[in-house]
Amino acid sequence: MLVVALALAACESTGGQKQTAGTVLGGIGGGLAGATIGKGTGNKVAIVAGTILGAIIGSEAGKSLDKADQAHANRTTQQSLESTPTGKPSRWVNPDSGHSGTVTPTRTFKSAGGQDCREFEQTVTIDGRTEVAYGTACRQPDGSWKIVDA
Repeated sequence: MLVVALALAACESTGGQKQTAGTVLGGIGGGLAGATIGKGTGNKVAIVAGTILGAIIGSEAGKSLDKADQAHANRTTQQSLESTPTGKPSRWVNPDSGHSGTVTPTRTFKSAGGQDCREFEQTVTIDGRTEVAYGTACRQPDGSWKIVDA
């Protein structure tokens, strides 16, 4: 979770130290908040989505994604990892805030240990500004997805 927050912070080209600190702290806070949502598959996806969304929230001065935005993103990420074909984006939008995003599985493969895994791209758009993050999730023996690289 910290890796995603730091990666997003490193991509900031303007805004100075306050915006970078907000990105890092938002990513950490979002990941921790995501850890409290759901169980199994949903929990792992919520952690990644929370980290991404938290980093974006932290970098947006005076703007934030509300809980409904997070719920839309988390649900879409879970469904996409479970059943969306590689290369096909799954979209979410919160009609109340206008915020939106996509989750696109970019590669499906077997790990060295034989697990089914998926790399994915996740975007979040706030007021026309889109942020992108990448991750990898692998299916666990119980059928849940575990984020192994974000």
